[in-house]
Amino acid sequence: MALNQNIVVIVGGVGGAKLALGLQMILPPEQLTVIVNTGDDFWHYGLRICPDIDTVLYTLSGRVDPVNGWGLAEDSRTVLQALTAYGEDTWFGLGDKDLATHLLRTQMLRDGHSLTEVIAHLAKVQAIQSAILPMTDEEVPTIVETAEYGELAFQEYFVKYRWQPTVTKLRYQNMEQASLNPTIISALHNADMILFGPSNPWLSIEPILSVPGLRDAILARDVPRVAVTPIVGGQAIKGPAAKLMAELGYDEVSAQSVAEHYGAIINGFVYDTSDAAFHIAGLHTARMDTIMKNNTDKARLAQQMLAWIKEWN
Repeated sequence: MALNQNIVVIVGGVGGAKLALGLQMILPPEQLTVIVNTGDDFWHYGLRICPDIDTVLYTLSGRVDPVNGWGLAEDSRTVLQALTAYGEDTWFGLGDKDLATHLLRTQMLRDGHSLTEVIAHLAKVQAIQSAILPMTDEEVPTIVETAEYGELAFQEYFVKYRWQPTVTKLRYQNMEQASLNPTIISALHNADMILFGPSNPWLSIEPILSVPGLRDAILARDVPRVAVTPIVGGQAIKGPAAKLMAELGYDEVSAQSVAEHYGAIINGFVYDTSDAAFHIAGLHTARMDTIMKNNTDKARLAQQMLAWIKEWN
């Protein structure tokens, strides 16, 4: 499907990256902009690690590990094994080829480049022609407050403790100091359509919407603003979304609850064919097969979404 439209897709990690790849497969590259969560970024062994951004980069470049959906395919762990031999608790997996990304990014940041500039360079050298933008250039780590351990840095909660602690609250540190990059402002201003990937609404999308001015910039656009559910049949496709909803007090873990959470920021919502139909006043809804097991599925879902949006827009 060829569309003469500018499309912005807002994503977190694996699920969002899959939809972004589907869109990349059917759109001219100049028509696609991907805005990525950086709330899970952190410093580790002196290196700046950007897990969601790297998942998007590796996915769109065709280099992602097809089994995990993150990291690089056919990567080794020699450095990690050497750290283990030194007695280190190597709870965060870093592949050897993956380390090259972190080394280069850290060096460029220390040389004075913004994160936006660094990611543009990394995308270019991986032959990605669409724009990939971090949600902000400032460091705004997601902090997870838990019943068992108190405050945890996001990656400790997500990776070290395998998202098993009970979440009582989420906050986005230093968010009041964050600023919108002009490139994002321009992308949203020129967007004919704004999509939200099937990413965790609280851990991946909410940090993005919390960047000062970003939510207002989206709401100011009288264009289709469509989210894809990460919840199918009351369960998360991947990760802690369903568990988190229950812990945060949602009465029902469902696609409808996700749509209600998004509220006015969206005017369209796609949920899975396995879920019962529902109606929310003022919201366009569609049931589709949202499970993306392979690249054919990713392109198919992207194409079906754009065709459906065209019908009511």
